Amino acid sequence: MSDPKAVNTMFARIAGRYDIANHLLSGGIDYWWRQRLVRAVYDSHAASVLDIATGSGDVVFALADGLAPGVTLLGMDFCQPMLDEAVKKREENHRWTHIEFRLGDGMALPLPDASFEAITISFGLRNMVNRAKALQEMRRVLKPDGRLFILEFSQPMVWFRPFYYTYLKYVLPIVAGIITGDRSAYEYLGGSIEQYPDRSAMSEEIGHAGFNSVRALSLSFGIVALHEARV
Repeated sequence: MSDPKAVNTMFARIAGRYDIANHLLSGGIDYWWRQRLVRAVYDSHAASVLDIATGSGDVVFALADGLAPGVTLLGMDFCQPMLDEAVKKREENHRWTHIEFRLGDGMALPLPDASFEAITISFGLRNMVNRAKALQEMRRVLKPDGRLFILEFSQPMVWFRPFYYTYLKYVLPIVAGIITGDRSAYEYLGGSIEQYPDRSAMSEEIGHAGFNSVRALSLSFGIVALHEARV
């Protein structure tokens, strides 16, 4: 399990170089992963979307560009330096002025019950100290028949695992250390991915939190999964 204070401090340290590190370390495929998420949210016809663990805002900005005009968008994160990066981007692009950002912890969302029609969380659930509690909070904040979308690392196909884990353990920390100046943050990343449940186990956790119609889509040889569920 992740220590919240340590995770917050870690993201604060790398906030300024977070985006470029993500794009380079994923070979740019993170853009495609976000577009798959946006497409799923678009198909749900949600009129209000909360993006938890929004970080520097890339997901909520992609949602703003890809969803119908007039959709209410709120990005929430518990790390202020990451939110500061998101606000900078919003101020530089007139298309995104309607997006709201707010400080908030996914373990105790500062929002009333049944507030949003859809919730997204991308590569953030893995960092929650208690996934069950975080999922229950998401369920509380969703309206009846609301949709949950989780984009997260998963366990890759068996044949691909040796290559993938070699990259995570030996290549990624070195390259990320050069880009961000913080190798330890990406050593944590690799370890957290290895310990994360596969699609089937994660689907069970989502179901145990009270969600229905849980399904998971495997992406990029299984290294990422897109989970969808209903209240």
